Amino acid sequence: MSKVFVFSTYGGPDGQQFTEREVLPPGAGEIAIEVRAAGVNPADWKRREGAFGTHDPLPVAMGLEASGVVTAVGDGVQDFAVGDEVLGTPARGLGAFAEHTVLDAAQTVVKPEEISFTDAATIPVAGTAAYDLTHQVEIEAGQTLLVLGAGGGVGRMVLQIAKVHGFNAIGVASESKRELIEATGATFVPSGDGVAGRVREVVPDGVDLLADLVGGRVLRELAPLAKTPSAIVSAADAVTAVELGGSGREPAEGVLEKITGVVQYGLVDPHVDRTFPLEQAAEAIAAVESGHSTGKIVIVA
Repeated sequence: MSKVFVFSTYGGPDGQQFTEREVLPPGAGEIAIEVRAAGVNPADWKRREGAFGTHDPLPVAMGLEASGVVTAVGDGVQDFAVGDEVLGTPARGLGAFAEHTVLDAAQTVVKPEEISFTDAATIPVAGTAAYDLTHQVEIEAGQTLLVLGAGGGVGRMVLQIAKVHGFNAIGVASESKRELIEATGATFVPSGDGVAGRVREVVPDGVDLLADLVGGRVLRELAPLAKTPSAIVSAADAVTAVELGGSGREPAEGVLEKITGVVQYGLVDPHVDRTFPLEQAAEAIAAVESGHSTGKIVIVA
């Protein structure tokens, strides 16, 4: 049997709990792993609250990205073997906050030796989001990128990728995230009332790309700063972005392999803020849900 963290009711954290399941064999196109680390994301608690619908049968296994060691390979899988160290996305909603899980082989890559299991567990969701947000709308070195919600794990990676490409990056976040953002070479602008005016003071002519990790009212307030509505890309609120003339995040082909290479060569540091043992999965989720973390939160085996 294998331990897995689930939620058994849609809503608050009271419905979260550990349960046990059989160590599942991989199906066709899947690989089974012993989990070494799992990244925690806002989507984890938002899913629990029903933000993405309440159609999934309960209980729902939690966790959307993992790294670990391959223990079995399913039919049709050519690129992985037992003993490989990998990072990827759980298959069939089987969850990453577990001792063992099954990954979708098409959404998995071999973990380079240069990347720790802990850092690797931040790449399948947060890393790919950061890569897509900085590549979906093409801008050139010297042009301006505005990042809303720049103080979290994804936002920091967006700013680091911006530095690699030579973009003029501006990060909007709470005052407590100033040092984190400025350390990437970006210009910090504090969030809160009047933020659009503060950004306009920095870039009177507007921005060439607006990468959104917040959505809602904040996105609406800052959207007019984009030189063209099509330069708005949101990983948090696709509906509002499209309404404003922009788009939601569109995952690029081969993005997991691409961002893994970027991390491997030290161009982007996932900046893991805190780690928690699997037994403290609830505390790890709460740390992300609080909104006060200054980087990625990872659950480690």
